[in-house]
Amino acid sequence: MTKKSAKTARVSKAVPRKMRADAAENRARILEVAKQTFLSSGPDVSMDEIAKLAVVGPGTLYRHFPTRDALVEAVYLTGVQQLSAAQKTFSGSMPPIEALRAWMLLFVDYMAAKQIILPALNLMACGTEKVFAASGPLITTAIEALVARAVESGDLRGDVSGMDMLRAVAGLSYVAPTADWAESAKKMVEILILGLRPGASA
Repeated sequence: MTKKSAKTARVSKAVPRKMRADAAENRARILEVAKQTFLSSGPDVSMDEIAKLAVVGPGTLYRHFPTRDALVEAVYLTGVQQLSAAQKTFSGSMPPIEALRAWMLLFVDYMAAKQIILPALNLMACGTEKVFAASGPLITTAIEALVARAVESGDLRGDVSGMDMLRAVAGLSYVAPTADWAESAKKMVEILILGLRPGASA
């Protein structure tokens, strides 16, 4: 082996190969199909059924997600990553209060999906501690950035906490977990925003 080829081999081992476009597309489709199937049929749907609905072979599914736990974890974390990305998108394209409102409504949808997938998360062999530890900071960073921007613009009072807003909305999914709790939570978003405006009663 020449010095040049040896150097190239060392570099190729050090730098992970980028996923091919078709492989990335398959992975994204599997995740979206798994999410929608969990939401419509519950967390007990089989891996074979997910592969069939995603129009991929079982081998392709298992190459991306070697175990059911890996798929469930990826579905959950993808939802969290979408929340994090939405914060940046909304902040870059909407006025502060509208960005906060849009993100909070998206957070309600995330909580609704989490309630359905939670039984599958709780059955993971590795437990949920690691998954939630990875997702928590993404959510809190997003809401605090949105609230800080709304406070700076004068749309919200200076004593507003992003975590207080999350707890108020998320709490409805545990206190009143009826079929229509998400609609109540979306109403709560409006109540919170109106109540936390400057000049509103503390």
